[in-house]
This record gives sequence, C-alpha cells and structure tokens, in this order.
Amino acid sequence: MDIYKFAERLMQMDDATWRRHANPWSVYTRISCLPLIVLAVWSRVWLGWWCLIPLALTILWTWLNPRLFKEPKSLDSWASKGVMGERLFLDRKSNMIAKHHVDMANVLTALSVMGVMILGYGLIVLSLWASLCGLFVTILPKLWFVDRMVWIYENHQK
Repeated sequence: MDIYKFAERLMQMDDATWRRHANPWSVYTRISCLPLIVLAVWSRVWLGWWCLIPLALTILWTWLNPRLFKEPKSLDSWASKGVMGERLFLDRKSNMIAKHHVDMANVLTALSVMGVMILGYGLIVLSLWASLCGLFVTILPKLWFVDRMVWIYENHQK
C-alpha cells in the first residue's frame, strides 16, 4: 500500500484542490491542523464528550484547508514549490524521481509515524510531555518532507 496515495485519496485531493493548496496561506495555516487536533482531544478533560465538537470542527478544518484559498499567482514561494513537488512525488513512477529523494521521503514519513505513535500515547494517558514530544516528532519531519518536495520540484524545473 502506498501511504502517500492513501493520504491523497483520504483528503479527496483533485487537480483543482492541489492548485489551491499551492497557495502559501493554505500550506502555512495547515500546520495548525495537528496542534488543533491535539488541543481538541485534550479538551476532553474540561469538556467531556463535548470535546467531539471541537474535534469534528478541527477535522473539518483539516479537510477544508486546501480548498479555501485561491490558486497562487505564482509558484515561486517555498510553500508552493513544496506542494507542487509533492504532486510530482505522488506520481514518482511517471516523473522519474531520484531514488535518494524517495528514500529520504520514506525515512521522514517513518519518523513522523513514530511521532504519531508517541503523540497517540500522550493523548491516551494525558501526558503533556509525551504529547508535546509526539507533536514535535510528527511535525518536524513533515516540514523537512515539504522541503524535500521543494528540491524535487526545483530539480524537475531544470
């Protein structure tokens, strides 16, 4: 199973959505999604079952985010290049992505998955340190992944 294609299908990303997601506002505000999910899950301490409302709103925000912004006027920003590079990466068999990029993307994804596991533990037992550590270990490799996608995009433009 290709985890990258699975995520694309889960988010229902089509060509128009990808173009809109290339707007830097979409990329940078998307970084808020995981911390907001964490906060919504932690809110069960204060809200009980009512925490499902902020959780549902956060999941909706995660899905809506790449659809809310206009297509960027140019693809010159780091964020736009990252999104366009990810599109190339998703179709890596057709685009002949260098093996070292694919290998590094897989390593970074594996690190993020480990972060999600730590985060999940922290959220289950309500450990602030495990939650923060998991959040950090999930987000940092994802940002590095985006930077790798910029590299792929720039190499493809040459």
